[in-house]
Amino acid sequence: MKAKIEELVAEIQQFTTQSEKEIEEFRIRFLGSKGLLKQLFGEFKTVEPAQKKEIGQALNDLRSKASSKVEELKEALSADSTESKKYGDLTRPGLPVELGARHPISIVKNRIVDVFSKIGFTVSEGPEIEDDWHNFTALNLPEYHPARDMQDTFFIEKNPDTLLRTHTSSVQIRYMESHKPPIRTISPGRVFRNEDISARAHCIFHQIEGLYIDTDVSFADLKQTLLYFTKEMFGKSKIRLRPSYFPFTEPSAEVDIYWGLETETDYKITKGTGWLEIMGCGMVDPNVLKNTKIDPEKYTGYAFGMGIERIAMLLYQIPDIRMFYENDIRFLEQFKSVI
Repeated sequence: MKAKIEELVAEIQQFTTQSEKEIEEFRIRFLGSKGLLKQLFGEFKTVEPAQKKEIGQALNDLRSKASSKVEELKEALSADSTESKKYGDLTRPGLPVELGARHPISIVKNRIVDVFSKIGFTVSEGPEIEDDWHNFTALNLPEYHPARDMQDTFFIEKNPDTLLRTHTSSVQIRYMESHKPPIRTISPGRVFRNEDISARAHCIFHQIEGLYIDTDVSFADLKQTLLYFTKEMFGKSKIRLRPSYFPFTEPSAEVDIYWGLETETDYKITKGTGWLEIMGCGMVDPNVLKNTKIDPEKYTGYAFGMGIERIAMLLYQIPDIRMFYENDIRFLEQFKSVI
């Protein structure tokens, strides 16, 4: 009987299958009500008393190994089934990688850069943490100048001469200091102003400013450049320039384009006038040229600047500037098809 038990143990150890049916047949053969173990325990009554302890331990070990083998095979089969359900058919092609979308601010910035690059403007960039000279003084805004109040500034407490730039005009000053005329550059970037956040204003926004300095540059040159831009960017060929004031340009003007009154939306965004303000501009003040060691007797120039969010809101009819900064995937996915 001992030899038979050892044969059955060896058979159990060698048995393997991935068939649920074969596992059940194995269980019935060894552990069923009419299985081998039932028969062996029936024969156990005839075993000599001196051998009962040894044979009894062997039978218990056989039953334990048979039960463990059944559980082991069932767990392996269940794991294979779970893996298959989790990953499906592993021979199928993988799912396509979902493409992201450019942010509307990046889209509009790139379009503006592309428009001006066609007429020779290069891109210049500068630091967002700026000093007083480049952000104010060199731009004809000396200390205590009342025009400084036009821009609520974030100052760095530990250094009152250091601040977060309020416009990208500071980049133009740095460019003028390191380059000789002729200069033709645009400066896109993020700027900061201490303003209340609302649907139309934010303390963080983006500007893009242009600068052209050369001999015999006139206001007529500025007007033609702006007309070219509005045709390329908006498809509008009618603009007007209203007198305005900026410390770093003289004369200065606000630029409006005729948006039209063809739809109800046109009436709403233009307040029934058909005109929309898109940027400020003017001839570079001679004092700014002097501050950057450019001879105002020899050179003249013009500058212009616009808010990128403002342009994006017009192009895509976005009603609230805060939507640009909320990172709502439902909003951003709308720009997947926009290059």
